[in-house]
Amino acid sequence: MNKRPVTITILACLLIAAGAIGIVYHLSDFSGRRSFESENLWILLVRVLAIIGGVFLLRGRNWARWLALAWIGFHLILSFFHSAREVAMHALVFALFAWLLFRRNARLYFSPGAR
Repeated sequence: MNKRPVTITILACLLIAAGAIGIVYHLSDFSGRRSFESENLWILLVRVLAIIGGVFLLRGRNWARWLALAWIGFHLILSFFHSAREVAMHALVFALFAWLLFRRNARLYFSPGAR
């Protein structure tokens, strides 16, 4: 059994926190008559996916690292509709996620016989 790398633990906790904080931040969007518009539901879905990705990274599921990378990739794509500074920041975070999730000790942790 491979021990979970500290970097995976930190990344998973950051994803869980980002999802939870995002849900709390957007709770006010769910009050009133326009609470279940598709935009609000998509925001909620993205936040829930962050939490799911973080939880299952902690559990060592290989698909969760792909979900985490897709999650930040989605944010990278969205940042193209904003400033170049946001694109650069999200690209840097995307590269950091990829490096942390796919380096050797992470690959060993997520390998099928590791748990």
